[in-house]
Amino acid sequence: MSTPSPSPADVRAGRLASEEYAKAFADATPRFTNTQALLEAERCLYCYDAPCATACPTSIDVPSFIKRIADGNLRGSAKAILESNPLGGMCARVCPTENLCEAVCVRNTQEDRPVAIGRLQRHAVDALMESDKPQIFTRAPSTGKKVAVVGAGPAGLACAYTLAREGHDVVVFDAKPKAGGLNEYGLASYKTPGDFAQREVQWLLDIGGITIQTGWKLETVAQLEALRKDFGAVFLGMGLATTHQLGVPGEDLEGVQDAVDFIATLRQTEDKATLPVGRRVVVIGGGMTAVDAAVQSKLLGAKVVHMVYRRGRDAMGASQAEQDWAQTNGVVLHQWLAPVEIVGRDGHVAGVRFADQALVGGKLQPTGREITFEADTVLKAIGQKLGNPVLLDAGLTLSGGKIGTDAEGTTNLKGVWAGGDCRAGGLDLTVEAVEHGKQSAKAIHAYLKA
Repeated sequence: MSTPSPSPADVRAGRLASEEYAKAFADATPRFTNTQALLEAERCLYCYDAPCATACPTSIDVPSFIKRIADGNLRGSAKAILESNPLGGMCARVCPTENLCEAVCVRNTQEDRPVAIGRLQRHAVDALMESDKPQIFTRAPSTGKKVAVVGAGPAGLACAYTLAREGHDVVVFDAKPKAGGLNEYGLASYKTPGDFAQREVQWLLDIGGITIQTGWKLETVAQLEALRKDFGAVFLGMGLATTHQLGVPGEDLEGVQDAVDFIATLRQTEDKATLPVGRRVVVIGGGMTAVDAAVQSKLLGAKVVHMVYRRGRDAMGASQAEQDWAQTNGVVLHQWLAPVEIVGRDGHVAGVRFADQALVGGKLQPTGREITFEADTVLKAIGQKLGNPVLLDAGLTLSGGKIGTDAEGTTNLKGVWAGGDCRAGGLDLTVEAVEHGKQSAKAIHAYLKA
């Protein structure tokens, strides 16, 4: 077993030359040119009962929007996308299309390469957003009904937009200074460079009838009861606010941080050269957040970045494409290692001790072998939880620590719906959160009309 060296922690900003940061955090997936988009669109076979449309959680008519790109009708293409998914621009950037629509593309069997559905979707939506008249939908006459939405993430925004189109007035309450949820605070900067998350929020607000109230957090039962009294319906889409803890010694050492906080800080910092990062970084976790934190640590100039997961590669939450992306960017991936201690020196992290794991009878058990990785920074990315006692105290039925609902997001409390990551039984995907918000909005609209 190795032990941390006696050298002091090496955590500092400005590890790269100033001009290198823009290049490091540039768009990871460059946009199609018009010619590239046309050629890619013409690869589509426009299948009847297309499997790609069925695989999309928001049921976008993929062949239809691609055919319109091939016909040179980008505005019509964007309309087909946004009719089903009002956050289609962001989903085009962050959806794991390799596991959804593109995974079932028939071109996989014919050419071993699917149509680039995600990039085509982005091409169409970006063209609309940058046009003189980006809002292509109109709002129905006002119904005089009011709906409260708690959480300005993908689920809440999709719910608010769908309800506003039906003529209802919606107030969206959110704890953060900006609307957008994980789209604004939780995604890697190289996936959503620039201010697209806020431009998409503005596009949603342009439909009219939506008010955003920031700095508002659901902290008491009385707050929820007031919303139920003052509004015709309530949608809960507050996401997951609390991170899981490792539960090992040394977790409170300086230099140990939640990966979601690291990513949020990075997203909100314009000058990346001012962000400190350790020379040696250990990221604990196997999901998309772990990959985003690990890759961005490397992009900030960390010399060595280890991403460590306690199970095998097939069990990792990050897709194969994400895992490949991490390795392409110099991140070293490890499996079958569980943290047992964060080693410190003078109050600062110096390394992480891991125990080798094996599956015995379907259960993880230590093999007796241990390894220690030196670290100046440790980022925890082992998942989040709802962690809000108000929900249980208010009488909401919880399942696995999340809000229990039916398929439409209806909770056991009259007039209250829920969706997104805070809803039990989901996949924790942006596109699924959008569908939750959309379906709940349809149910709320029917409820308000009754």
